[in-house]
Amino acid sequence: MTAAEAGLFLTNLLAAGVARGTPILLATLGEIVTERSGVLNLGLEGLMLVGAMSAFGVAHVTGSAALGVLAGTAAGGLLAALHALVTVALRADQVVSGLALAFLGGGLAAVLGAPLVEVRQAVDTLPVVAIPGLSDLPLLGPVLFAQNVMVYLALALVPLVAAFLRYTRAGLHLLAVGEHPAAADSLGVRVGRVRAVAVVVGGLFAGLAGASLSLAVTPGWVDGMTAGQGWIAVALVIFARWDPWRAALGAGLFGVLRRLPLDLQGQDGLAFFQDPGVGFFLNMLPYLATVAVLVAGSRQAVRRRLGAPAALGQPFERGRR
Repeated sequence: MTAAEAGLFLTNLLAAGVARGTPILLATLGEIVTERSGVLNLGLEGLMLVGAMSAFGVAHVTGSAALGVLAGTAAGGLLAALHALVTVALRADQVVSGLALAFLGGGLAAVLGAPLVEVRQAVDTLPVVAIPGLSDLPLLGPVLFAQNVMVYLALALVPLVAAFLRYTRAGLHLLAVGEHPAAADSLGVRVGRVRAVAVVVGGLFAGLAGASLSLAVTPGWVDGMTAGQGWIAVALVIFARWDPWRAALGAGLFGVLRRLPLDLQGQDGLAFFQDPGVGFFLNMLPYLATVAVLVAGSRQAVRRRLGAPAALGQPFERGRR
């Protein structure tokens, strides 16, 4: 491989990695908001599947990708509202509810989306927009400035979420609820309302992530098309230490890891990577990284060092300390 070929390979890999990391980033940003309020949602996989199916279905029926995105986002929010009802209002176990949500979302998407698998005619998808001038920059141009509109939206949401959590009154209330809900309640903050809204917002982000998958990254609908990206997003929250900026870097890394096997196997002269066994191992890398992050962050002491909210996973009942 010549230097020019290596440069082109790197550029294409990074550009595709950023695009593939967009759904993971969107879901992770929503989960950060949810977990910062003290609620754990393990149902991102189901929410993303429902969002992807709804977005593609509405885009197919209406001929509008924009309406598809709105439908997918709303579907994620509606399903997340069920999780809010069970965990916040009824104070049920958040892990069990999240797992049930993942199975429920996956089942709904499989059943309701079955007719969409056979859709073969063109469906309106979200466009790629090259920013004049910036898209011509070496390396950074194709990687960051010649992408699908969902990539720009996801990147714009990173500083917005970070600023919301750090500088706004509502964001500070959310952080307080996630750290010391009893103290926040004594100061007049409505803990239940804040947590419920945070869960729904996280669901909206997950639905948007699914919509970006079926209308931008890999247009179309097939059952299970998220391929574990919801679980990767859950692990990425720990990897990012509940910080939106770190989440952006982590999502890009996971996106590159997901794309790397395909690009390596498509290169002439790299016979080693053409071996099926090597290909299977490379395809495992994102999931191995996910398991490693989850194991590393499983202990409470480690989670506290990483910056996990003190009340994460703990239901709040007014009057109990």
